[in-house]
Amino acid sequence: MMKPGLPKLIATDLDGTLVRSDDTVSAYTHEVLDRVRAAGIRIVAATGRGPRLTSLTRNDIRVADFLVLAQGGWVLDLADSRYLRQARMPGKALGAALGALESVAGPLSVMFEALEHDDAPLWGDYDPTWRYPVTVESRTRAECLNGEVIKAFARSFQLDVDELLDAAHRVVPPDLATVTQAGLNYVEICPADVDKGTGLSVVADTVGVDPADVLVFGDMPNDLPMFAWAGWGRVAVANAHPSLLAVADDVTLANDQDGVAVYLDRLLSR
Repeated sequence: MMKPGLPKLIATDLDGTLVRSDDTVSAYTHEVLDRVRAAGIRIVAATGRGPRLTSLTRNDIRVADFLVLAQGGWVLDLADSRYLRQARMPGKALGAALGALESVAGPLSVMFEALEHDDAPLWGDYDPTWRYPVTVESRTRAECLNGEVIKAFARSFQLDVDELLDAAHRVVPPDLATVTQAGLNYVEICPADVDKGTGLSVVADTVGVDPADVLVFGDMPNDLPMFAWAGWGRVAVANAHPSLLAVADDVTLANDQDGVAVYLDRLLSR
């Protein structure tokens, strides 16, 4: 059920939520978001995409005021192109997290995201299961861990992604790293205290909005922290992961049916 009135800020995940399965955003969705922004409601993209995909992200959600990137680790204020948060993970901590996870899950395929410029390569070994176009710069794990990184993607050869995530939550302490999954068949290992909830907190503090006035949309376990943080409403798309459907206040149509836009259109038209 929708609350009366309107939220002051809306944050939406992109892939699997706002973005359709063919990697496009419909003209209808862009038009509804334009009307949301014209109503004085701030719009935030909250995505697992790293800063290397900033141009793509800005194209997918053109009226956004802020981008919460890299699972919350990087926060970009689009009004003045200024980063409010730039979190990196020490290689030593990431190595410890990977070691703990491999001790229970066996060898992992790992790619590292370390560079923030547009279309920057990932590091490591190319994984043929990766579904998006990407350049991978071949480096040994030791070379990848010789410094700081933004995050890492890890895939198990034995466990499915939810089993791997469960294992990570058992053996990787939260003060060492944050581990989540965004539907790519990989877990993502990020700096401690980095998630979409803490990323959105940076935005909310900047603009003076209370979490109780924030509406969020999502589809995967990486959206759970922002669902726990936001208070106005938590809406899952119909194609969402069971863990998100279980905690959602409401469910809209699937991403391929423009579920976020349909929900917002109905919200504005009451």
